[in-house]
Amino acid sequence: MPQTLESPERALVVSRDDRPSPIGTIAVLTLSAPSPGRPTTIGDLGLGRLRSAVDEVAADAAEGRVVALVLTGTERSFLAGADLDLLAAAESREAMMPLARAGHDVVSAIRGLAVPTMAHLTGATLGGGYEIALATGWRVASRDVRAIGLPETSLAILPGWGGCTLLPRLVGPEQAATVILDLPAKDRTLRATDALAAGLVDGVVDAGDDLGLAAAIDLFATAITAGTVTAAPNGGRPDADLSQATTALARRRTAVVRAAATGNPAPLRAWELLEQTGRLSVEESFAIEDEALTDLATGDACRTSIYAAGILRKARSVARKDAGSPAARPVETVGVIGAGLMAAQLALLLARTLSTPVVMRDLDEERTAAGLAAVAKALAADVEAGRLTQEKADAVSALVTATTDLADLAGADLVVEAVSERLDIKKAVFAEVEGVVRADTVLATNTSALSVTAMAEDLAHPERVVGLHFFNPVARMPLVEVVRTAATDDATHATARAVAGRAGKIAVDVRDAPGFVVNRLLLRLLAEVLGAAEDGTSVSVVDRALDPMGLPMRPFALLDLVGPAVAEHALDALRDGLDGRYPVSPALSSLARDGARATTADGRLAPDLAARFGQGSPDGPTSDTHPLTEAGVLDRVVAALGEETRLVLAEGIVADESDVNLAMILGAGFPRHRGGLTPYLRNMGEMR
Repeated sequence: MPQTLESPERALVVSRDDRPSPIGTIAVLTLSAPSPGRPTTIGDLGLGRLRSAVDEVAADAAEGRVVALVLTGTERSFLAGADLDLLAAAESREAMMPLARAGHDVVSAIRGLAVPTMAHLTGATLGGGYEIALATGWRVASRDVRAIGLPETSLAILPGWGGCTLLPRLVGPEQAATVILDLPAKDRTLRATDALAAGLVDGVVDAGDDLGLAAAIDLFATAITAGTVTAAPNGGRPDADLSQATTALARRRTAVVRAAATGNPAPLRAWELLEQTGRLSVEESFAIEDEALTDLATGDACRTSIYAAGILRKARSVARKDAGSPAARPVETVGVIGAGLMAAQLALLLARTLSTPVVMRDLDEERTAAGLAAVAKALAADVEAGRLTQEKADAVSALVTATTDLADLAGADLVVEAVSERLDIKKAVFAEVEGVVRADTVLATNTSALSVTAMAEDLAHPERVVGLHFFNPVARMPLVEVVRTAATDDATHATARAVAGRAGKIAVDVRDAPGFVVNRLLLRLLAEVLGAAEDGTSVSVVDRALDPMGLPMRPFALLDLVGPAVAEHALDALRDGLDGRYPVSPALSSLARDGARATTADGRLAPDLAARFGQGSPDGPTSDTHPLTEAGVLDRVVAALGEETRLVLAEGIVADESDVNLAMILGAGFPRHRGGLTPYLRNMGEMR
């Protein structure tokens, strides 16, 4: 195996500590990172170290010196998967194939031990880490483990160290497809209790001083004594029924084919392997995993996916530091101006994550009551879904109050306005609030496109005004654009980033400019789509044209999500500030005027949409129109996004390309396997 792929300074550390038990001596191998600040990952050198340790246990087992093997980890992780930097370094099939095979060698060595085996999952157990655990006969997780799963297809690879082969045999094809295909598409993993319910682990223990190791070993020893776990592969349990794999996978066919068409071949390759693995021996299926992993890991989608994963990992680390920044002002009480849908979402998020009192203020009791009702409804839904206990929901509910009296916000450390997206209204709100709160209270606006500088220009203390642009729905969208004006002081900026971090969000700093980043780029996309339809291109052609880009929804569905009236208002604001690059659309004006939608409830284009663009009517397209093909519309949109992105960077709206990509991935759902927007544009010839 090439020794240049992984340096000793990065390689997995494997330490052994044999422990006595009622059934005899148990070998315990602890997997850890070489330094406390790194996640525990594994590469070729680490695999070699683990294989050597397993071979030593095998020798001791043959001599009767140990009766079982336990793999355990550290508080941060059991094993967070393969080292992604190592995958990026394996640029050829010749470099990658040995790494693929080395993973299977370790998995096979663990499965072949003559004693029972268990993995004790202490922290994040992802990808290759869960596949190592899957090689053991039994798995027990500490109760507070929050991330167990096989997210590889979201990285444009597949579970290639046994996941596609062994997981269906453990939990059946339906559950395996959920873990390998469905959850990664939603960027989700499983908590310990959910993994237990899904069959990915066999037990859950409370984490004590030893992360639950002693309790896990006790469970393991009891299971061995009872004959529940044996030395045979998979702990001696029979394979799940794989005869229904084709049926289980049929309903996922459309999704994986679409993923392949939009640049990520991994879900389809995993789907194909899951579909056939029941007809293959384990060894045959492992060999196909080797080929598939090698193909995918050396492809372009994997490279850009790893880039995206890297900027996301860095951003999450920064968010954790922001949350505890000593430069931030304490935020122990929050005021929210407004009690509408967005305001209620913000109030709930801040009460739940900051654990501080939040007061919503609106003009009348009917509106405040509606805001409180929206909070109560959201909490009830979380309780019903198991995301919150009733006790926790009641505690959060008690933190959120509402008032019509502005004076009730006098003691707030932070006030967030979430009123109508009109500059005159927002300026009036801030002028009122400034007369009530302390001079050091941070005033934040949730505007999605308006000038924060203009909102603050008439205030006595414009230095304490900042933009905190949360995205809708607030609970789910991970991005916050932090808008710093020329007047915003350091403490206000640090406080805004700390609030975002404490709220579990990732902040991207943006300069105050029309639309900031996400809306500026999304609205440019929407403007070009509308422009193509206004120029005579069929609305159905326009709607399908961006499918190869891989956005989470088609453009007219996006228009309805934003709302035609809101979109028109935002486009007007951008048109005024950005040199007319956002053309007027009479069809959009008609949708906004009529309060109509561009799509139906079942996702089809509205029956009257074409007529609004003058298509199929007596006054419709003439010889002066210029209809485009789907490829032509895509080219038009890509060229426009390239132009706008270059301008965003040239104007210093963000620090660099990575911020554009982070914002578009987290705020617009731009595909991670594209690496974000700029790698996609570069691949399309629109970025140099």
